[in-house]
Order: sequence, then C-alpha cells, then structure tokens
Amino acid sequence: MKDREKTGRDMPYEKFLQSGAESLTESELLAIILRTGTRDKSAVELAEQVLALARYPREGILGLYDVSLEELMQIRGIGLVKAVKLKSLTELSMRISRATARVGLRFDRAATVAEYFMEKLRHRETECVILVCLDAKGRMIRESRLSDGSVRMSLISPREVFLEALRCHAVSFVLVHNHPSGDPSPSRADREVTRSLYEMSVKMDIPLLDHIIIGDNRYISFRESELL
Repeated sequence: MKDREKTGRDMPYEKFLQSGAESLTESELLAIILRTGTRDKSAVELAEQVLALARYPREGILGLYDVSLEELMQIRGIGLVKAVKLKSLTELSMRISRATARVGLRFDRAATVAEYFMEKLRHRETECVILVCLDAKGRMIRESRLSDGSVRMSLISPREVFLEALRCHAVSFVLVHNHPSGDPSPSRADREVTRSLYEMSVKMDIPLLDHIIIGDNRYISFRESELL
C-alpha cells in the first residue's frame, strides 16, 4: 500500500489528466514544471525541497519570489535551466496575484498605491520609477516602468510619460518611485521633477494626482504632504 501511494504521488502528470489541476498540491504542480528529479529524489520531492526555500511572509510558490537563481541552484538537481523556469514561474504567479489584487482598487488613494507597490519596491537597491495610468474611476489601466536608475534619482522623460498616458487613454496618472535608502523623504530633484510634471499635466488635461515615494515599509504622498 505504501509503495502504491508513493507511485501515485510521484505521477503528478497522470494525476492532472485524471483529476484536474485543482486536485494537485503545489509541489505536484511544480514537479510537472521540473519534469525530472534526481537519482534519489522524485520530481515531487525535489519540488518540496524548492518550496522549502519560500521566505516569510509569503508561502508556497509566491514565497520563492525573493529567492535567487544561485540559491535555487544550490539544490542538487536544480541547474540553470530549471532555476530560470522556476523564477519565470514565480514572476508569472506574482503578476497574476497582483492583477487579481488590483481588481476594484482605487489608485487615486495614496494608501492603496503605497500598499500595492510596497513589497515590489521597498527592497530594491536602485531607484525605479513607475507610471500608473488611471481611468475615470481611479482604477489602474496600466503600470509602466519608466526607468531603472542608480542609487540617485532616476531621470524620467516628460515626453515618455505623456505618450504612455495618451497611448492607454488615461484620464489621470500617479507617479511612484522608491528610495533604496529606506527614507522616503523627497529630495530636491524629486520636488522639481514632480512640480514640472504637475504643471505639464494640467496643460495636457491629464492631471498628475500624486507622487508616492516608497521607503522601507514607509511612504510619502506629495498630495497628502501638500507638496502637490
């Protein structure tokens, strides 16, 4: 009986065909992606070892988001090809999770914007500037990465901002970027860029509603701070 249970457990592909994806555990689903194990470990056992790397507070596949290729490749049986597949899967899972989470959210509220982008940006070592295009109800139409900079203020092109806003028929937009130092206090450059974009947005009739700076579990809203 024990051998039969082990055999069935180690045949996730067949289980998928017989009972559907919803019947599989995360390790079994991951085993289908991995395809093979090692001489002494099945694909399912290898998948369980991979999932054990998941980092708090996320669990399962999403918990692998912050695990590096190098860490994955330290597991015997995980080479570069499998590590890349796993990272691609976690990125896809994260995007699906974020897309689901944003349904019904109002991105014209600073707290909502900050919460949505906090985990994505707070641990980055370089500045990333994101344009959030909104519809008439304040819902996100699209998020576009405008630049990845150094540890200094990322340079963004006003032309690129408004071309992207017009391209997706935005009614308004929000600017989001992170401070790798963890301190979200706006710099002089942050203030100057924001003021320039705000003035242009009024003329273009696509108003800049806010500029959110993400720090380490903290944020600053230009609108809430009356800097906009």
